[in-house]
Amino acid sequence: MDRAAMATNSTGPDPGPGAGEKPTRQRLFTPRTLIPVMVVLLALCAWLARGHASFNWSSLAHQLRSVSLPLILVAFACTYFGYWLRAWRWKVLLSPLHKTSTRQMFPPQLIGFTIVGLFGRFADLGRPYLIARRLKTPVAMQLAVYSIERAFDLASAAVIFSTTLALAPRNMPHHEAFARAGALSLAATLFLVVFAGSLRMAGHQIASLARKILHPLSETLAHATSERIQEFSHGLRIVSTLGEFFSALAISLFMWLIIALMYLCTAHSFRATPELAGLSFAATMLLLATSLGGSLFQLPILGWFTQIAVLTAALHGFFNVPLETATACGAVILVVANLAVIPAGLLTAQIEGISLNEARKSAEDAG
Repeated sequence: MDRAAMATNSTGPDPGPGAGEKPTRQRLFTPRTLIPVMVVLLALCAWLARGHASFNWSSLAHQLRSVSLPLILVAFACTYFGYWLRAWRWKVLLSPLHKTSTRQMFPPQLIGFTIVGLFGRFADLGRPYLIARRLKTPVAMQLAVYSIERAFDLASAAVIFSTTLALAPRNMPHHEAFARAGALSLAATLFLVVFAGSLRMAGHQIASLARKILHPLSETLAHATSERIQEFSHGLRIVSTLGEFFSALAISLFMWLIIALMYLCTAHSFRATPELAGLSFAATMLLLATSLGGSLFQLPILGWFTQIAVLTAALHGFFNVPLETATACGAVILVVANLAVIPAGLLTAQIEGISLNEARKSAEDAG
């Protein structure tokens, strides 16, 4: 799928159910199948941890009451500014195929991330569906933009993360381990750049190879992997000029710096805890990377608690933050980073006349 093909198909939304509709494919992992597994794992972890840690609930409440409100408000502002930057970047990536504005792209970002916050990571494809509906373009076009958006996210976060940790101050706890992690992350980033270039030039051949390798293991997995590789390859072809590439890259790097600032402000808002009030930017990047890892398979509602647990473990284990304070900080980060968008998203969906449940189902079908 090149620009000409996409432009030809951009006269209207995808056709409804009918002769040209692809058969629904069976997915290996869905929220319905993963939730019971996660519940069992959480129950097992709680059972294994019994008696090994004392937790003071009154201390947790005290830590939450003592949070600096001005810093939390700055963190909230960073979160919403990040969504605006996402809208701007989507406009830039979409511009070769369909002209739009950042203002038009902003509401779908708010609604899309509200769906993710409420229904889990499986609903992340709600944004391409919402934008296709808003602009009356094929969903396939927006999925191509989504694939390249994810690539810029991964590359930008990895560059900032690896550079920061590789240059981390020597007085930082576990400095050698973090510097090594930064160097490995930078090497992985360079590998991804080479891999993305290969996909752009030979995406169809790589997809066919992946299908042949995975077919003996699972026909469903082989088909899904091949489709994703081809979608990603099509998305990479959208960016064909250096101006488009560097514009999207600059927005992405700035956006991830804003996200890191949000984490830093949230941590510093716990002024009564020296370990958090003096948290360095390098340490914040490690916390951000941990949070991203914990949100990859975020499930509805249950994912909120797993995210808090992951952040708590990182703060307590890496930076010796008291368990109660680490838990409070993890909960506040979850609210600021993932749940703060929900009120605005619900209001925007009401104004736009959009059903969140319909968007979620469309996102899961697309996945």
